[in-house]
Amino acid sequence: MRILLASPIDPGATATLRARHDVQEAGPHDLPEAVRDAEVVVLRSGPILSAEVLSAAPGLRAVIRAGSGLDNIDLECARARGIRVVRIAGMSGPPVAEMTFALLLALARNVTLADRLIRQGDWPKPRLGGPLLQGKTLGVVGAGNIGTLVGQMGHAWGMQVLGCVARPSRADAEQLASRGMTLRAFDDLIEDAHFVTLHVPLDGSTHHMIDADVLGRMRSGSLLVNMARGGVVDEKALYEALTQGDRLAGAALDVHETEGQGTVSPLAGLPNVVLTPHIGAMALDTQRLIGTRVLELVEACHEGRLTEEVAHGELVV
Repeated sequence: MRILLASPIDPGATATLRARHDVQEAGPHDLPEAVRDAEVVVLRSGPILSAEVLSAAPGLRAVIRAGSGLDNIDLECARARGIRVVRIAGMSGPPVAEMTFALLLALARNVTLADRLIRQGDWPKPRLGGPLLQGKTLGVVGAGNIGTLVGQMGHAWGMQVLGCVARPSRADAEQLASRGMTLRAFDDLIEDAHFVTLHVPLDGSTHHMIDADVLGRMRSGSLLVNMARGGVVDEKALYEALTQGDRLAGAALDVHETEGQGTVSPLAGLPNVVLTPHIGAMALDTQRLIGTRVLELVEACHEGRLTEEVAHGELVV
């Protein structure tokens, strides 16, 4: 089969694909040309499979998203073209949840700032105090697969954990309670939490859901961690809140409104910000598992049994 790797995946999986199929690799800017002969496209979060790009590939049979997010794929165009879209959901949960806590701790205890200063010979110990997590309130916006794992970690840390979901129900409340979490409305969670973490998909309802109004209602001295998608947070409003407001004490972002090589975040110069380049799911163990699953799905597509191979929640279109 003709496979286009629009994003890097596990090197072992890539080597196996090359041994079995005709594999090409392309960066985001090369997609419209590179996709023309592809039968299967494998990608992560960076490349955009717009209607224009999908329409340039007459023989495209399947898109395999090596992760769970779908905001970079035009699903309506794929559906109209009869292109199967499969995501590898679930495997990214543990590494993203762990990364959430890594950023939360780094932000709360000024770890990255301390690292930068000590490398310059500055030992400002009295100025680097930070809050305890234990005993504080953690608000998890988007208490799904990843969010509930974050909530469990917070509960184990001795935090009071609040969670919100898009369409709350009694079943949601019971499920969260079994994980040590309390179901709350978004507005209440924003106002009560000392620490807020974001784990929602990016769509029309969540674009800039964290805007100037929401930031202005957060608890004084609170910290924000975005592990969702960059567009969930209005970064201009966030900059204003961090530099001129008196509510938000700091923010950590693994995802950004503009991403890619050469991009410098507008928040990069702020000492109360921690930035990472969308590496939440990049635990090597997880990437090997995802690579193995990519191989299985490609072989199933090659043999004409993709629909039968996919697990619950994987087949999107």
